[in-house]
Amino acid sequence: MSLFFAKLAVSILVVLGLSMLAERAGPRVAGVLSGYPLGTAILLFFIAIEQGVHFAGESAVYALPGLIATLAFLYAYYLISKWLLRHAVLVQVAGASLGAFATFVFVSWLGQMVRFTLLSASLSLVAAMIVAIVLFRAIENVSISQRVKITHKIVAMRAATAAMIVVAISGAAAIIGPRWSGLFSGFPVTLYPMMLILHWSYGVAPVHTVIRNFPRGMGALLIYIVSVSFTYPRFGIGEGTLLAFAAATIYLVCYSSVVWWRSRETAQAGQ
Repeated sequence: MSLFFAKLAVSILVVLGLSMLAERAGPRVAGVLSGYPLGTAILLFFIAIEQGVHFAGESAVYALPGLIATLAFLYAYYLISKWLLRHAVLVQVAGASLGAFATFVFVSWLGQMVRFTLLSASLSLVAAMIVAIVLFRAIENVSISQRVKITHKIVAMRAATAAMIVVAISGAAAIIGPRWSGLFSGFPVTLYPMMLILHWSYGVAPVHTVIRNFPRGMGALLIYIVSVSFTYPRFGIGEGTLLAFAAATIYLVCYSSVVWWRSRETAQAGQ
C-alpha cells in the first residue's frame, strides 16, 4: 500500500510541475524538458522494485522502441487535432487522444515482434528522433499569453490523470512481461496529461509547440534508459537511478547551452 501511494505522489508532483512550467516558462521549454526522463524513470523505477532489477533491465531495452511509439503517438495527435481544428475542444481532445492511443499500441505491437539489442534499439530511436524533428519543424512555436486560474478542480484532474496511468502500467508489468512493460514505459506518462491540460485550457497551438520541441530533448531519455540498463544490475535501483539521472542531466544542460548559444549568435547577427 505504501508503494501504491508512492507512485501516486511521485507522478502527481511531476505532472503538476511540468504543466505549471509550461504555463510560466512557455510550451517550448516544457516540450524540451518533457524529454527529461521523468515518466519513464518513474515507471522503470517501480517496475524494478516490484519485479526485480533484471526484469527492469530487459524492460529498459524495449523502452527505447517504446519511445518510437511515443513519437508516433505525438505525430498522430498533431495530425488529428489539426484536422479537427474547426470542431469543439472536447471533440479535438477525444479524437486526437483515441487516434494517438491506437497509433501507440500499433507501433508498440510492431516493436515487440522485433528482438532488439541495446545497440539496435538505440540506433532505431536516434533515427526516429531525426525523422520526428524533420516532420515537426513546420510547427510554429507559440507562447501562452494569458494563464487560466488554477483551481482545486484543475489540480485534481491533473493529478488523477497522471496517477492512473502510472499505477496501471507499473501494476500490469508482471502480467504483460518485460517486453510490453518496456514498450509501455515509453508511454508519455507525464507529457500526455500536460498536453490534455494545455489543450483544454489554451487550445491546440501550445500543444503543437510542445510536440514540436519534444524530440529535441529526447536525447536525455535515450541516455537515461541506456544508463539504467548498465547501472541497475551493477549498483542497484537507488544508486543506479541517481547515476542515470546524472548522465541525462549532463546531456540536457549541454543541449540547452548549445541552444542558448545559437540563439544568442542569431540575435547578434540580426542586429
